Amino acid sequence: MNSYFYDNVPNIKENWETIKEMFTDIQVPPKTTLLREGEIANYLYFINQGCLRLWFNDDGRDITFQFFFEQQEVSSFESFYQNEPSLFNLETIELSQLTMIKKDDYQKILNMFPELKEYSTQIMAERFVHYTKLFLSRIKNSPQERYVELYSQKSRILKRVPNHYIASYLGITPVSLSRIRKRISSDINNG
Repeated sequence: MNSYFYDNVPNIKENWETIKEMFTDIQVPPKTTLLREGEIANYLYFINQGCLRLWFNDDGRDITFQFFFEQQEVSSFESFYQNEPSLFNLETIELSQLTMIKKDDYQKILNMFPELKEYSTQIMAERFVHYTKLFLSRIKNSPQERYVELYSQKSRILKRVPNHYIASYLGITPVSLSRIRKRISSDINNG
C-alpha cells in the first residue's frame, strides 16, 4: 500500500499490522476486465502503478468516461456503495500493480477509523465534480475544444492512453481525433 493512503488517513499507518490482511496486492495485465456492467462491485482498488478506465457499451460503441492513474482509488462506486449492478466496466489499460480490498473489509475499516469516512466522502465529491465537468464539456464544447481542454488539464492521459480510448473519452472517432490533432499542430506551426 502506497503512502498516499497513509497520508490521508494517518491512523491507518499506525494500525497497519491489525488490518493489512484485509488488503491484497495484485499485478494485472493490460486489457483485463476487473468489473463488468451488470455485476456488483465487491472490490475497491488502489492503483500503485498503472492505468485503468471506466467505460460502458452504448449499442456496440465503447464509451470511456474516466481514466485512473497512480495514487487513485477506483471502483464502480455507485455499485460498491449501493450494492446495485454496475453501469460500467472497469478495465486495465497498462500492466497495473493494484492493492484491492473487499467491500465487507472496507466497511470494517470504516467502522474502525471514522476519519476514513471523510476521506471516502472527499473521493466521492471529486468523482462527482469530474462527472459534472465532463457532462458540461460534452454539451457546450466542440470536439476540438474538448481535446484542447484535455491537453491543457490532463496531458498524462495523452501520453499514456491509446488514441482509440482518448477518442472514445472525447466522444469522437479515432479518425476525427487524428484530424483534430493535425489541425492543432498546423495552427501551432503557422501561428
